[in-house]
Amino acid sequence: MKLSVVSTLYKSESHIAEFCDRISAVAHRLVGDEFEIILVNDGSPDGSLDLAVARSMVDRHVTVIDLSRNFGHHKAIMTGLAHAKGDRVFLIDSDLEEEPEWLLSFADQMSEQKLDVVYGVQKARRGGTFERWTGTLFFSITNALSDLQLPRNLVIARLMTRAYVAALVSHQDHEFIIAHLFQLTGFRQDSQLVVKHALSPTTYSLSRRIQMATRYLMTTSTKLLYIILYSGLAISILSILSVLYYVTRYLTYGIGVTGFTSIIISIWFFGGVTMLTLGILSVYIANILSETKRRPYTIIRDIHRGPATGIEGQVDGHAAVEDRSSLGPERVRD
Repeated sequence: MKLSVVSTLYKSESHIAEFCDRISAVAHRLVGDEFEIILVNDGSPDGSLDLAVARSMVDRHVTVIDLSRNFGHHKAIMTGLAHAKGDRVFLIDSDLEEEPEWLLSFADQMSEQKLDVVYGVQKARRGGTFERWTGTLFFSITNALSDLQLPRNLVIARLMTRAYVAALVSHQDHEFIIAHLFQLTGFRQDSQLVVKHALSPTTYSLSRRIQMATRYLMTTSTKLLYIILYSGLAISILSILSVLYYVTRYLTYGIGVTGFTSIIISIWFFGGVTMLTLGILSVYIANILSETKRRPYTIIRDIHRGPATGIEGQVDGHAAVEDRSSLGPERVRD
């Protein structure tokens, strides 16, 4: 198998047919008939699964992995990558905001520069003012506090070698932001400027973006813990200096500290600092608890393949990964 195309489905029923047609045409131009298309249904509430399964019944290149519920975009991606068998793997969203035709230019750059990964970066961030502002803020904060620097305006689309994908799916993290794993895995990577289309409103609300940023920082960096340490040290020093100042003023000039205002303000201030510190530590502890449970990050309900796909050995080839991404035996629908 020369090429695997991996994509996820969530409210994708209006795009599936065109996506499969376009990516099949591009893949055929690049590698002939030696490609597969893996579609991971991430608990989509619409008719995406039925349309994808129907496509797999008439197109032997298409395999549909149906997850037991919605586990999240990034975990669905990792499940799809774990099943990919191609020498090169093209990851792309199925909503057509990322063009399937990028595969050709990505492949050219990979061959010319002898790269392991070619990923897309938007020339200008798409969307309205809110989306652009929150996206910029996300990258600014995470890059300032994280141990790894993420490329700005990164998109999902990327072409990867088999060696890189094998290393990527070997990560044991259960709580992760996939952009961090992309960078953490290393290898020879380079970007390509792309234009991402805005065909539908973003599903990432402000609260979800804040949640992602918090999870990213808590799972990828210990800098917040050091900030707490240094802040506590600074507050302690300021408190000692304040005590020395008021004691010196009282002994020298006989001026005492009167009123409860300063006391109440101090209580509120230190109470807020304490609650913030406990909150940050609690999130770290929660992530540790999640990791130690060793639960699978996705559970596969069914795998749908059309007749004569030629990839029946696919699941066994990733048995080690399967132990982490699914529970129990898989039901393969031929």
